[in-house]
Amino acid sequence: MTPTDLIGWAASAILIATLGRQVYTQWRERSTEGVSRWLFIGQMCASVGFVVYSWLLDNGVFVFTNAVLLLTGVVGQLIYRRNRRLADAQESA
Repeated sequence: MTPTDLIGWAASAILIATLGRQVYTQWRERSTEGVSRWLFIGQMCASVGFVVYSWLLDNGVFVFTNAVLLLTGVVGQLIYRRNRRLADAQESA
């Protein structure tokens, strides 16, 4: 593994940890406050494009990173929808 690859993998780990923590916090707090559903929709669309682009460039670091970011977007969107349903149910009660 080259020093360039190490920089790429380190940056990937930081980004994935940061987004993973945000999704975890959103799940734990069961809140949609300050979060737009369009954030995750946009993230998923961009991630699909970046996965294809990275694959075409034969860049394994970015294929992996963007695939995980796509998964993070899907999970984030599912959690957002769950939290929105919970909030709507509380408002109706």
